[in-house]
Amino acid sequence: MGVRKQVGDREFHDFVVGCWPRLMRTAFLLTGEQHAAEDLVQSTLEQVYVAWHRVALADAPEAYVRRVMINAHARRYRRKLREFLLPRGGDAGLTHEVADTGDRIAQADDRHTLLKALAQLPARQREAVVLRYWEDLTETQTAEAMGCSVGTVKSNAAKGIAKLRAVSGLVEKVTQGGRT
Repeated sequence: MGVRKQVGDREFHDFVVGCWPRLMRTAFLLTGEQHAAEDLVQSTLEQVYVAWHRVALADAPEAYVRRVMINAHARRYRRKLREFLLPRGGDAGLTHEVADTGDRIAQADDRHTLLKALAQLPARQREAVVLRYWEDLTETQTAEAMGCSVGTVKSNAAKGIAKLRAVSGLVEKVTQGGRT
């Protein structure tokens, strides 16, 4: 293996190790299942690895990878892949998601209620809400990740947040005890 290839592999490895938790969190919120999220991240990273020399030169490689992942998820959604944010049978998929220590949503007492409400949103609204408010991307970054205009992000995020606010008891559970 050439020195250049080894350096590229090491850079890719370091990139994956550094952004794995964030990619997994986003994929989990998009797919609703731990295993589906892992598959989505892994298939995304397979695509990115092949073109790593180009990706590494991008201004924001993580944003590029996130865009690849959103596109892969959208292709699956267009094929009418059913998504669930509730565990099936004995699958305790929700308990496997590990939030970053600074993730304020993870501090909510009833994550289950929040994830269930998130599952009720249409895919584009869910993408906008997840990227804007959970991943804390700017409107411009979210628009780039979703492949749409900033206005579309604003519209989808506003509609999604309005639907979440309408869920009985959700606001109280997330904000009780001074949490926001």
